[in-house]
Amino acid sequence: MTDFTTLVSAFVRRIFGGSAEVENLTRLTGGANMESWSFDFAGHGYVLRRSPSAEMMAGRVYGHDIEAAVVRAAFMAGVKAPEIIAEVQAVDNLGTGYMMRRVEAEVNPAKILASPPPSLLNDFARELAAIHAVSRDTLPALPEAGAASLLTDLKTRFLLFGGNRPVMALAFRWLEDHLPAPVDAVLLHGDFRMGNIMVDTGGLAAVLDWELAHLGDRHQDLAFGCINSWRFGYIDRPAFGIGQMEAFFAAYACESGHSVDAGRFRWWLVYATLWWGVCCLQMTDIWRSGADSGLERAVIGRRASETEVDLLMLLEEDAPIAEQNRHPEHRSPLAADVPEPYSKPQSADEMQACMPKSQVHYVGETSAAELLNALASWIETDIKPHAKGRDRFMAAVAVNALGILKRETEGGSSIHDKLLSEELLSGGKSLATPNLLAQLKAQSLQKLATDQPKYSALAVALQKWTH
Repeated sequence: MTDFTTLVSAFVRRIFGGSAEVENLTRLTGGANMESWSFDFAGHGYVLRRSPSAEMMAGRVYGHDIEAAVVRAAFMAGVKAPEIIAEVQAVDNLGTGYMMRRVEAEVNPAKILASPPPSLLNDFARELAAIHAVSRDTLPALPEAGAASLLTDLKTRFLLFGGNRPVMALAFRWLEDHLPAPVDAVLLHGDFRMGNIMVDTGGLAAVLDWELAHLGDRHQDLAFGCINSWRFGYIDRPAFGIGQMEAFFAAYACESGHSVDAGRFRWWLVYATLWWGVCCLQMTDIWRSGADSGLERAVIGRRASETEVDLLMLLEEDAPIAEQNRHPEHRSPLAADVPEPYSKPQSADEMQACMPKSQVHYVGETSAAELLNALASWIETDIKPHAKGRDRFMAAVAVNALGILKRETEGGSSIHDKLLSEELLSGGKSLATPNLLAQLKAQSLQKLATDQPKYSALAVALQKWTH
């Protein structure tokens, strides 16, 4: 940390001059792809957003120079984007990135969504309308991507990561069969969701993380933050976890002058849900490659099952009524222990306490599940209370990882099926195939109960599909 502090201080002095050192340098929690460091200098607060190495930037369409130019253009257009002060250069030995003026507001989705400001949904509509209205003449050269090209690229990634998840294969085929017609492209944030939004008592305060900005269909931006993974437990509030979709559509139409096409929005909602599932698989691939050996990526890889239950709930309305009404033939012991649907999301600190209780009675030597439980308990009681900042966050991630392994030893099952996936991708099987939907529901419920038992869709799906 001392060497890093010295580098950051030298970088800031290059910008502002003087001989002062940065103070209170702290890595912010979250951020699986990029690092964010908060610090004070000469009485003012700043944030350094950076990638430590060129390897970490591999696979990105453009670098931090283009990203910074987009943020500057949005800021000048009146969007609540961060104010960029300076960009990192090679001489700084800090990788790549840029420094922003720090915004003092809340970014934690759980805290924001527990009591969102009354104006927040309208704020989202206003800000998205402003982003989509940014003049292309003020922007750097950005990739333009429509539905067809994005879907092709995503399918290529899916196949690269095994292509053996039947629910994802089903979603790919549905998206191909319902591909929307091209539209005029506008600037898209690309990652507009809770977690990338800062909020204060007055409403939306800042829009962060512009690394996925591109040109495309405005409905992609409108739908992205509405997938269930980004509602953080508030499954009954489909518009960003804040409110209802009708109110959001009306607010966006008022702010932008463009009405929302419900069918096009649904296509992008399915796409975004699938996109996040494939991204979870990619997190594991990055971890396996050694490009980033951090625990967080490995654990995020097990969140793919969240999206599969979400996808089935989005797509099942297109199945014949007889298949919709055919319930899964059995419930897993793990899934049976999940409580009724809830509205308040569980924090990472509560994760271990609310895991489904094991029905297994152990005798003899310590079992694998018991060892995992002992490790989790040690982290919770001896390590986590003394950890601070990101270390405390990572302790919670470690407990979550151990919980996944414990549940898997007690009855978790694999849902990988390459042959079935290929049949679904080719259209040989579909939502109309007798018993297929019920089979996918049963497998996906059990997998999600193993991976993320407190994910909001699990309780809702169980109530919907097994009662």
